[in-house]
Amino acid sequence: MYLQKWIDKGIDLIADFGPKVIAAIAIWIIGSWIIKRLIKGVSSVMDKQSYDESLKKFLLNLITWVLKIVLILVVLGTVGIETTSFAAILAAAGLAVGLALQGSLGNFAGGVLLMIFKPIKIGDLIEAQGELGVVKEIEIFTTKIVTPTNKEVIIPNGALSNGNIVNYSTEGQLRVDLTIGVGYDSDIKKTKEVLMSVLNANPKVLKDPAPSVNVAELADSSINLAVRPWSTVADYWDVYFGITEEVKEALDAAGIEIPYPHSVEIQKKE
Repeated sequence: MYLQKWIDKGIDLIADFGPKVIAAIAIWIIGSWIIKRLIKGVSSVMDKQSYDESLKKFLLNLITWVLKIVLILVVLGTVGIETTSFAAILAAAGLAVGLALQGSLGNFAGGVLLMIFKPIKIGDLIEAQGELGVVKEIEIFTTKIVTPTNKEVIIPNGALSNGNIVNYSTEGQLRVDLTIGVGYDSDIKKTKEVLMSVLNANPKVLKDPAPSVNVAELADSSINLAVRPWSTVADYWDVYFGITEEVKEALDAAGIEIPYPHSVEIQKKE
C-alpha cells in the first residue's frame, strides 16, 4: 500500500515536472546552439571590421556570458523556479560593481571607442592631453605614447577619447613652420631666392606640396619671412633642424644679415 502510494506520487511528479524538464533541456540545447551561431556571426563581423584582437576576445567573452546567463534564467523559469530574485541579485551586483569601478569603466568604454572607431593607431604621431608622442600601445584601459625625449606617457582612455586628439600622421605629410628674420636693408627678392634654393636643394623637403617663402611681418627690427617646407612625418625633425642650419649658412654666404639685439653703453663723463 505504501509502495503504491510512493509510486503514485512519483508518477504525479513525473507528470507535473517531466514536460517542464524536457522543455528546459530542449531550450538549453537550442539556446546553446543559437548562442554559438550568434557568436560566430559577431566574430565574422569583427574580422571584417578589423577589430583589435584583444578587444575582439573581450567582447566575444562578454557577449557569451551575458547570453548564457539569460539562457540559464530562461531554463530555470521553464522548470518553475522563481527567477525574479536572481535577476534582482544580478542587477544589484552589477550596480555595485559599476559604482566601485566607475573610473575604470569610463576608461574601458574609452578604450572600446578607440579600438572601434580607430582615430589613432600604433605608430601615429599624436598630440593629446598636453602630450606629444608616437603611439606605442593601445590597451583596453590606457594608451601608451613615447615622447620625442623617449619618455613613455600612459594616458587613460577615458580622458583620451573625450578630449581633443591631433593626429599628425593621418595625412602622411606635415608642413614645417619656420620664421626667418632679416634686416631692413636686405633685398627681399634676393632673400626669397636664397631661401627657396635652400628648400629645393634639401632632399627631404617634398616637391608636392611645394615649399613657399613669404613675407609674414614687418617687425620692429627685422623683416620676418614665413618659410614653409613640407615633409613626411618621419622626416619632420630632420627638415626642421636641417633647414634652420642651412638657411643660416646660405644667408651668411649671400651677405644677408640676420638681425640680433644690440646694446649701447653710455658712459657719463664726470
